[in-house]
Amino acid sequence: MKRLLRVSLATAMLAAAFPAIAQRSGGRLADQARPFGTLREQADRQQRWLETRLKTVLPALMRANGIDMWIVPMREYNEDPVFSSFVSPTTFAARRRTIYVLFDKCSSTGRTDPGDGSCIERVALGGSSQGGVFEARRSSKAVEAAVGGPQAELWGDEQWSVLKQVVDERNPRVIGIDYSRVFAFTDGLTQGEYAGMTEALGDRWKVRMKPAEQLPLQFIASRVADEEAFYGQMQQLVWQLIGDMYSSKTIVPGKTRASDLVWWWRQRVNDLGLGTWFQPGIEVQRMGAGELGEDAVIQRGDVLHCDVGITALRLNTDTQHMAYVLKVGETDAPAGLKTALANGNALQDLLMAEIRPGRTGNEILAAARAAMKAKGINGTIYTHPIGMHGHGAGPLIGLWDYQDGVPGRGDARVIANMWFSIELQATTPVPEWNGQAVRMALEEDMMIGTDGPPRWAKGQQPKLLLVK
Repeated sequence: MKRLLRVSLATAMLAAAFPAIAQRSGGRLADQARPFGTLREQADRQQRWLETRLKTVLPALMRANGIDMWIVPMREYNEDPVFSSFVSPTTFAARRRTIYVLFDKCSSTGRTDPGDGSCIERVALGGSSQGGVFEARRSSKAVEAAVGGPQAELWGDEQWSVLKQVVDERNPRVIGIDYSRVFAFTDGLTQGEYAGMTEALGDRWKVRMKPAEQLPLQFIASRVADEEAFYGQMQQLVWQLIGDMYSSKTIVPGKTRASDLVWWWRQRVNDLGLGTWFQPGIEVQRMGAGELGEDAVIQRGDVLHCDVGITALRLNTDTQHMAYVLKVGETDAPAGLKTALANGNALQDLLMAEIRPGRTGNEILAAARAAMKAKGINGTIYTHPIGMHGHGAGPLIGLWDYQDGVPGRGDARVIANMWFSIELQATTPVPEWNGQAVRMALEEDMMIGTDGPPRWAKGQQPKLLLVK
């Protein structure tokens, strides 16, 4: 009977958190192990995202950056950072050598873009069509031993000669290449591939090449509407898992170590069939002892901090929440700790108010820090983009040791459909701790929609989680 009750309760919780999934599957307990559906369902959803981004996002970005043709060559296991943004969810590496060519037919001819993605010609010289989103060119060489005599894959010098043919036929005015001394995401063109490409194309086309720089950065960073909907589900799960971790089910004061929670998170995420882009962190702050690190034995009266994330469908989360371990007889956290959390929330609000398309990371940082000082908050801002990468493509808004701006990487601009992890800390003296400063390190993911206004992917931590 008890077991049946636990099963029913778990199923009800899942249905509340993921109603669409529960409805689709009849609310079966087995769905707990598949919070985002089967692998096939996940891949189908990712493929739709890819098609939408190529059709609706790419054309505008190419034109905004003044690029008619974007050429992205790479070799297997030495992929350009933009690779995962171009390929189907079942593709893990470039095939031998893969050269992606993207050409804006409408821009080159002055034709009006109908908005259906037809203006951008997408050609793959090597590799597959990635589920039909590229035209995959094959070699003129037939394979005699193969059934039906299929054509071989493009290989070696033939790839470069076919590339020249493609470029000659289209006559682009500006060719974008992935080269940058500032942004790793836009510096994917290796010296070897550049040498092979320019040798094949010759000076006529070499002089029309320019660093794409912002184009791959912005394409990697841009998200579509259904990705936003899915991201909300991811956040719901992360918050639920944090709540489970910060509870008496997991923590026994005087016995449980912070490192035990680290391993609990690793195991739980793995059991759910998910990944993570970084290893979790748990820290302890204690009255009279300061910060104790990840191997401290958790005691009553401690403040706990976690830094956790998950990876699903090539998207990543990054969350930092705070908890308080109740002393015997306590039913709530001390007022001073609540004030400390409120200061962290206030700093989050100040930063969110400054984030909008067109502003650089350094401009946002300066404005937010001025507002922070005016409000009398002692804090540090170190916010980063997130999405297909944990520390994602886009502008940095501070680093913990660069509060006056981040040269280069802080000069990139925010665009619509970009996501950020609002990561920061506020330090506040706590009267109940004899004036000891307590650091509230918080992190929540947010997004900027097509319309521009920023919004939380789920929300802010409203109060300290309490461990009884």
